[in-house]
Amino acid sequence: MREGIPPISDDDATPDLWPACLDVLAQDIPEHQFNTWIRPLVAQVSDGGTKVTLTVANRFKMDWVRSQYSHRISETLSQLADHPVVLELALANREATVKSTPRPQAATDDLLAELSDVPPLVATNSGGSKSRLNPALTFSTLVEGTANRMARAAAMHVAGSLGQLYNPLFIYGGVGLGKTHLMHAIGNHLLADRTKSKVLYIHAEQFVSDVVKAYQRKTFDEFKERYHSLDLLLIDDVQFFANKERTQEEFFNAFEALLARKSHIVLTSDTYPKGLTDIHERLVSRFDSGLTVAIEPPELEMRVAILINKAVVENTQLPEDVAFFVAKHVRSNVRELEGALRKILAYSRFNQKEISIQLARDALKDLLSIQNRQISVENIQKTAADFYKIKVADMYSKKRPASIARPRQIAMFLAKELTQKSLPEIGELFGGRDHTTVLHAVRKIAAERQTNTELNQQLHVLEQTLKG
Repeated sequence: MREGIPPISDDDATPDLWPACLDVLAQDIPEHQFNTWIRPLVAQVSDGGTKVTLTVANRFKMDWVRSQYSHRISETLSQLADHPVVLELALANREATVKSTPRPQAATDDLLAELSDVPPLVATNSGGSKSRLNPALTFSTLVEGTANRMARAAAMHVAGSLGQLYNPLFIYGGVGLGKTHLMHAIGNHLLADRTKSKVLYIHAEQFVSDVVKAYQRKTFDEFKERYHSLDLLLIDDVQFFANKERTQEEFFNAFEALLARKSHIVLTSDTYPKGLTDIHERLVSRFDSGLTVAIEPPELEMRVAILINKAVVENTQLPEDVAFFVAKHVRSNVRELEGALRKILAYSRFNQKEISIQLARDALKDLLSIQNRQISVENIQKTAADFYKIKVADMYSKKRPASIARPRQIAMFLAKELTQKSLPEIGELFGGRDHTTVLHAVRKIAAERQTNTELNQQLHVLEQTLKG
């Protein structure tokens, strides 16, 4: 059994089997994929929890869930139930039930025809337009801190003065830092004030799919009517446009049409505009023509506040010492914080134990062991040396040219951020340097990160590399 997933030990807990499975899957599957493919599934659990039947909207979705997720779902159900669980998939409103064993792939033409039948996850405003907004993601539910303060202020300005300053608004940062939350907050705020506004939130992959379908079906008039007539377009992860020539051409046309009618465009990416690769220069220049703001990984106090707030949403009071314990060990992004909290709550609920630091340590032992094994000062030194193309030995040497001293300072900063080592311990591992040298490097890099876009992006890359 995978560590960190406690079993549901008695038959009385059978009705909770599928909700508990959803909680675990939400930790492991990216949010966009989870909301599209997993959350809409309707489950019927047999007495005793020996079989779970999932109702799926159409054959295309059934094939995709079977091929991509059925093994993971079946494994999670069996782990939670502590006994084998048979998983079956059934088409909605049809009597035929199809077991989760693989079968030959349907013809390409059939899949394409049924692709249009996959129901999107939408929220409908009073004007009747499908915005795809999640009404739970608002400015009031977003925890504010230094990591997101500028981006949040810019987003609120856009929501309150559509089509004026900061157009487009380009928000960038690593995975799970709250970019998507901010975009939904903008859309929800606008619709609360102007209910008939035409708003659309969409992931870049969906825009690519819409372009492909418009070409296949020769429905570009409908495509343009949909995208060129919006008041607010919110598009997530534009880095997915890379190497897609026709998609970039159509997005450029939509971009120009929307600006001409004084509509607003909000974009997100994992990097700043000029850091995007395989995107047309004229499109990059459009991205960079408004306001570009970064969202940083949340600082300690912000991580604690996020955990406590999320626990309240789950109708649970999280002790402050537990929140600090988790926040100190989960540093990278909000999504990982939420996943850690869900594990703790599930562990507490299924084992009927109060939440404490020891319980949190037990619930997160797989995560903590991975961190302790993977992120060491030596690993940081090697990763930074490879990134900046210097020798690992230069990390310990007394050489002081900028080409060596700068990567060394960055490695010291990362060692302080990503490990539990003290300043004297870090100094010792960098060639016996004094702790004041390490402190100077940490403060210098932390301050520069706030204003130096290139350095900030390099640190994001190094952090993601080290965390695997």
